Amino acid sequence: MSEFVQNDGENVQESPSSTQQRIVVQQTESYVQKAAGFWIRFWAYTVDLLVLSSIGMLLVKPIFRLFSIDINNPSWYAPISIVTAVIFYLYFVLMTKFFAQTIGKMIFGIRVIPKNKGKLTWGNVIFREWIGRLISIIPFNLPYIVAAFTPKKQAIHDYIADTLVVHENTYDKKEKVSYKQVPVANELQETNEF
Repeated sequence: MSEFVQNDGENVQESPSSTQQRIVVQQTESYVQKAAGFWIRFWAYTVDLLVLSSIGMLLVKPIFRLFSIDINNPSWYAPISIVTAVIFYLYFVLMTKFFAQTIGKMIFGIRVIPKNKGKLTWGNVIFREWIGRLISIIPFNLPYIVAAFTPKKQAIHDYIADTLVVHENTYDKKEKVSYKQVPVANELQETNEF
């Protein structure tokens, strides 16, 4: 059975064979951006919907009225529906690609980053903001609610695009402790004197 002895702040293990082993404990710290949770993302998305609604009320509807185009047709293929859908997707795609945030995310201090820590590509953005949002039309917005239960707070569209949504100025501290056994050199060394 081995016994541990404290020696100058390091643990030294004495083994029965009289050879000593020193256990070196190495502790490293790193900081990673904190993942943005479900509720802050929900409120950012709500602000984005208000922005898009304002654009529709202030720009799209007056232009349609100016050209006497029907704005009361509830079908999905009506001109007003198509234009608002195009504006909706363009808003999310372009804002995310060029700023990594929408206006709602800017207000709440969160941003979209790729999992590989590189730069957002068009592929990331298209899959996240266009295809991911089409998938997220599922009833009760279940693909969005997934973000409340995943370790890195990823929704389904984040998994599809390999992205994360993080706080800009908040970090989590990650500590890693590693142990290594190294033999202890004889402390009695011969000295050459003249």
